[in-house]
Amino acid sequence: MRGLLRALAAALAFSAAAGHANDEAGTSPQAGARTYAQNYKDMVLAECIASAYRNEPNAAMDAGSSASALMDWTSYDLEKHPQGSRPLIDRYLARDYFNPLVESEVKGVRFDLLKCLDLYHSPELEAQVKRFVVHPKRTYRQDRSPSVAPK
Repeated sequence: MRGLLRALAAALAFSAAAGHANDEAGTSPQAGARTYAQNYKDMVLAECIASAYRNEPNAAMDAGSSASALMDWTSYDLEKHPQGSRPLIDRYLARDYFNPLVESEVKGVRFDLLKCLDLYHSPELEAQVKRFVVHPKRTYRQDRSPSVAPK
C-alpha cells in the first residue's frame, strides 16, 4: 500500500509541480496546457488525496503541494466558492466502502483512494466546475502567452 501511495504521490508531484512550465513534454508539468476545468478537477483530487492520507506525512505533503500548484493553473471564482471543495471532499471521504471479502484479509481498509476517484468522476464535481470555474475551456498557457494582452 505504501508503495502505491509513493508512486501516486510521485506522479501527482511530477504532473503538478509549481512554477511556469515550458512546452517540452516529459521535462515539465503539463498542467499549464490543460483546461481550467481539468485543472480544477485535478486540484480537488489532489486535495482529497492529501486529506485522505493526512496521517502519511509524505503523501499528504506532496498531494497538498500539488493541489497548491494546480490552484495556480486554474481560474475559479473564490468569492462564489469560499470554502473550496472541502465540504464535497469531506462527504466523499466519510462514505463507508466496507467490503467484507477484503476486510477478512486486510483489516481496516478504508478505500480512501477509491473514494477520491469516485469524487473526481462525480456529477457533483462537474456541477462545481460549471458553477465556479471561469473560462473552463481556456488554459493557463493560452491566457499567459506573450501574444495575449493582460486582462
